[in-house]
Amino acid sequence: MSSPTGPANGLPVRMPRPRQPGRHRRPEPVVAPEGAPALVLAVPGTPSPAVRALAEEVISIARSELPGLDARIGYLDADAASMEFPPLDAVLAHAAAERTARYEQARAAGQDVAAPDGPVAVVVPLLAGPDSALIRRVRQAVMDSRAAAELTDVLGPHPLLAEALHVRLSEAGLARADRARLFTVATAADGIILATVGGEEAVQAAGITGMLLAARLAVPVMAAALDQEGSIAAMAEQLRGSGSVQLAVAPYLIGPEVAGGLLDAAAKEADCLAAEPLGAYPAIGKLVLSQYAAALGITAQPQGSPVH
Repeated sequence: MSSPTGPANGLPVRMPRPRQPGRHRRPEPVVAPEGAPALVLAVPGTPSPAVRALAEEVISIARSELPGLDARIGYLDADAASMEFPPLDAVLAHAAAERTARYEQARAAGQDVAAPDGPVAVVVPLLAGPDSALIRRVRQAVMDSRAAAELTDVLGPHPLLAEALHVRLSEAGLARADRARLFTVATAADGIILATVGGEEAVQAAGITGMLLAARLAVPVMAAALDQEGSIAAMAEQLRGSGSVQLAVAPYLIGPEVAGGLLDAAAKEADCLAAEPLGAYPAIGKLVLSQYAAALGITAQPQGSPVH
């Protein structure tokens, strides 16, 4: 074991690597700008320990991509007095109060500091696709907080979401993990239904990611609204009518935004197997950070590691 002052006798001392000169030099790691607005993750759905764990994992991924990031979680459906699951408007109001307090303390200490300017927070909805009803509620929470906050777009469509869908399908045994490998999956689907929420706008947006997923799997992929009764079953019949036999539902969802049991019920009605929601797949945290970075005009682009 190491002592408080260094490694134990006989263990090598790890020295820092010298920086490579010229064009082969690795870029310096990007860190959050000093005084940057907080990233506030707006989490829909009923708060629970499982939802909190998912949101915290997404935030952890974002922080690992941008050291120094001030990231917080606000729940859209939390009780106003909840300490365990702080409501979104309360989180934003607290961030604004903290910034004001820092400014006043600096002034009281005789420091010549400029008055706070720009957004106090950038709010990123934890949504794969557009859901106008949920977005209106997020926007209302921002207004209710009276904080200067900027609201970003949702996370999709994006190629990284197609990657995440592919991985979730392969984890459920419904797709090959890698088309380049010569092995078969007995339950591999020959038709995929992307299940989303948010009505027709969400279906159209999911369809863009669906085309990317179809290119990866070489099977037809169609989107349908989980929150429209019978939509999943109708799409299943359409795919079967065009020749697909083994169908699978791929949730184009993070998870918290859909009512419990709705996905299972729709898959059962359509007589399909279903993969798990996207959850805290690493791409979700990267896309959350990407939206934040784009709002601030800083460089923090997500890098994919595609499944072939």
